[in-house]
Amino acid sequence: MTGDVQHAAARAGDHPLLEKGARLGYAASGVLHLLLAWVTVQLAWTSGGEQADQQGALQQVAGNGFGQVLLWVLLVGFVLLALWQATEAIAWGETADRLKAAAKAVTYAVLAFTTVSVLTDQSSGGSGGATSGLLSSGFGRVLVGLVGLGVVAVAGYHVVKGWKEKFLEDLESSPAPWVRKAGKVGYIGKGAALAVVGVLLVVAAVQADPEKAEGLDAALHTLAGLPFGAVLLTLVALGFAAYGVYAFGRARHAKV
Repeated sequence: MTGDVQHAAARAGDHPLLEKGARLGYAASGVLHLLLAWVTVQLAWTSGGEQADQQGALQQVAGNGFGQVLLWVLLVGFVLLALWQATEAIAWGETADRLKAAAKAVTYAVLAFTTVSVLTDQSSGGSGGATSGLLSSGFGRVLVGLVGLGVVAVAGYHVVKGWKEKFLEDLESSPAPWVRKAGKVGYIGKGAALAVVGVLLVVAAVQADPEKAEGLDAALHTLAGLPFGAVLLTLVALGFAAYGVYAFGRARHAKV
């Protein structure tokens, strides 16, 4: 990668508009996780059939004018945060840091796409179709299994990051105690939810069962069917909510 490209990316990343947009994106993540917590609580304690994932969470607010405006604000935040993470992937750090920033850029780009699909009322229908195709071949099953193991690894990273409070390294100043506590609970809770997703992907690969490979929605519905499932889902919801609260603190204190 040439120095000119890195310099241009660094200048773009330091632009006030992109820096403020990154903070807006972290706040948008906070809103999304609070909505996800609410969807999870509904799954735990009501008979509602809401889609228990990011798209289902965004659909909670899409039914009125204020919700539509909010979704547009979230979309802008996700897009700008994805762009800022992309500049970080190009401009700074060791290879591991660049890869991490690139992965985050992709994550926020996917959230932006999901928001657009909700705004345009185009349901993605989950990942079952693509997964069914992969699970129909031996190579595809291996690929799904490897993805599942990767998700489990990411889940473990979240748990460790929360338990050891390594998320404080992402902040430019010492946060209030409530940000610290919310970050710890939020990262551990989100890690636990991702672990279920990863395990189900591995099980789907072993059993060639696409119904177990439909992401967060399938994972939370699986938890709902377990003994004390409502309690487990409530704990997951608290983790999502805590992460959402932390994201608001990160919007103020993040290194951008």
